[in-house]
Amino acid sequence: MKDVGISPESIRETIRFHGHHCPGLALGIRVAEVVLRENRRAPDEELVAVVETDMCGVDAIQYLTGCTFGKGNLLHLDYGKNVFTFYRRSDGKGIRIAARPEVFDGDNGEMIALIQKKVGGEKLTADEEKKLDEMRENRIKRIMEADLDELFSIRPAEGEVPRRARIMESLVCESCKEKTMETRTRRFQGKTVCIPCFEKEERRIPV
Repeated sequence: MKDVGISPESIRETIRFHGHHCPGLALGIRVAEVVLRENRRAPDEELVAVVETDMCGVDAIQYLTGCTFGKGNLLHLDYGKNVFTFYRRSDGKGIRIAARPEVFDGDNGEMIALIQKKVGGEKLTADEEKKLDEMRENRIKRIMEADLDELFSIRPAEGEVPRRARIMESLVCESCKEKTMETRTRRFQGKTVCIPCFEKEERRIPV
């Protein structure tokens, strides 16, 4: 396998962390390779990632770059795009890494059809399972061996560095009695409630 700038042991640990190897995870590993060329793994919040997808590759980004949801330096924008922006707090510089559309071209249609069949509860034949495994492995190999410029469009990030994670006051929801971050509460009929309770009560109002 081509030397991607991340040790084989780190790649194995990333796969173990995620649970399996797949094309999405491979893409995340290569994204991390781009970032770690000029940055060290974030021990705290020095590096900030903004990801526009919730695909498998985000696990690789969390494990390899140290940008995690729990620390507040990994932000998810639900845009469904393989776009990953990283900011460095020390100097405000950042890069935007967007997967090129052709990354998942080739056997895409057949592979998706087999995955949908499997996910839909249909049992794949032995030949179909073998074919799916082969296509998955071939795609992983292509991603791991490609030049970074073939995989990504890379340019400077726009906008300001996202603000640091803040510790907010918690309020008790007056409906379910569970503590909720103040900024995530709603006012409903004179009560302070959490979002799930707000949505539940809202559905009960006759139109």
